Amino acid sequence: MTMTHPTRRTPRQRALRTAGTGVVAALGLALAVTSPATAQPAGTPSAAAPATTVSPAGHGFTATLSGKATFKAGSVTVTCKTSASSGQVPAAPGNQNPAGPVSSSTTPATYGSCTTSMPGVAATVTTTGTWGVAMQYGTPVTAGLTIPAGGFVLKTSGLASCTVTAAPTSAATVNGSWTNGAPSTLTFTNASVPVKVVGGFGCPTGSTSSTFNAAYTVSDTTDPAAQITVTG
Repeated sequence: MTMTHPTRRTPRQRALRTAGTGVVAALGLALAVTSPATAQPAGTPSAAAPATTVSPAGHGFTATLSGKATFKAGSVTVTCKTSASSGQVPAAPGNQNPAGPVSSSTTPATYGSCTTSMPGVAATVTTTGTWGVAMQYGTPVTAGLTIPAGGFVLKTSGLASCTVTAAPTSAATVNGSWTNGAPSTLTFTNASVPVKVVGGFGCPTGSTSSTFNAAYTVSDTTDPAAQITVTG
């Protein structure tokens, strides 16, 4: 029998490995806000889905991070304090679907004031393309978030120089929930998104997915006294 011994890593190698894990953590955060134009919420096949109405028809809206968005991978935590996106409810009759979700496009999300639990690692985020959200009435109301192909790119510098691309080959949909209120909220809990990671030593190039948790308040910008709601 041949016995093998685990490779011993230096303190710097362990730091680089931990930093690389944090790259995927940072990615998860950034996906938490916006919403895709062609998403199909999970668990609601269009053939059996109930009617959906998003109101008020034609009104603009803004989604703003509520509190902090966090992502945790093992002992690594990434936190973002600001994030926002805007869009418009479809004009009537497009704001109604008798048997399925109602979709609307949004601007790419912006992200700021992000920190990690790892020293020596900085990150920048670039978002492009048309994002959107598909709302489906039900119990609960569900939201399908679509990221356009290559629409989110995170780059790190410092102990690890890596590039993380969300939806690397085609548009990807992640799932969340919607709650009517004043204001209404859009929440993502342990949501998953496909990623591709490239880079040198310390980058988690074997990672193919990331998860995130975040909540956003959605406000009516056409009439601040009104609320964006999803009904049947």
